[in-house]
Amino acid sequence: MFSNMRSCLSASVALFGIALFAASASGYPGGTPDFQTDVTPFCSACHSSTRESDLALVSNDRAKKEMAENKHLAAIAAGDKAYAELTEAERVKLIELLRVVDANSGVELEYPPQVAPGETFQVTARLRGGAGPVVAVGLADRPHRWFAKPASTAGWTIIGAPTIIGPDGSPQKDWLGRRPEREGRNITFVNVTGWKSDATTGAWATGKVIYTIKAPEKPGDYPLVAFFLYGTEKAIPLSTKSDPMYGDQPLGGYAGKSGRVKFTDAQVITVK
Repeated sequence: MFSNMRSCLSASVALFGIALFAASASGYPGGTPDFQTDVTPFCSACHSSTRESDLALVSNDRAKKEMAENKHLAAIAAGDKAYAELTEAERVKLIELLRVVDANSGVELEYPPQVAPGETFQVTARLRGGAGPVVAVGLADRPHRWFAKPASTAGWTIIGAPTIIGPDGSPQKDWLGRRPEREGRNITFVNVTGWKSDATTGAWATGKVIYTIKAPEKPGDYPLVAFFLYGTEKAIPLSTKSDPMYGDQPLGGYAGKSGRVKFTDAQVITVK
């Protein structure tokens, strides 16, 4: 009896592990297909940071652990886990190319420096670089991994659905269309699909997301920041593995810390 119970328990754990892997493989390395809502960067715990200021007020040792050099590249240099498949020369080359990916990836926010109380206006988040096939962008109140809140909490009102323009220059509606229209599609976080960069040839995907925003009625200085979530390894053939069920995956896998979080600098729009 107890033997049968142990067998059932083992089978259940195995099935749970398979389900978890499936959700992971199709979820984060391929974007967030099931989250059509205001998301902030704290959710991307498997991603790495490129500047310590993104974890200001966090203990220095803890912040250093989140840096890409320590959280991601160090594992490659050591030949840890899947990276053991590569020769030392290949690992050196991979690290070099990953730094190229980071140097050519980022987000810029176009916005008016001043608006009138209650005025409706547009801001544009322009994205460049990073590995696909999906990247994500959102609006927040500060450039911080763990303390950022959605821009709406700073007093901004998002009007209507954001306009998502993919790398081919065409509008994208499928991802946002998964959110029921009756729930409102005026959200600050979106996925951009069809994304493909190649660090070996220097081909970098670009796209943009246009938000329509209503300013607060009360005059003052209000913060607005864009953040960019992207992958790195799938922009390099050396660190891309083809999975028969899930397609291209990063060599380091879901737990490989190959994703990145980048912010625009702290920015303020004056309502006057």
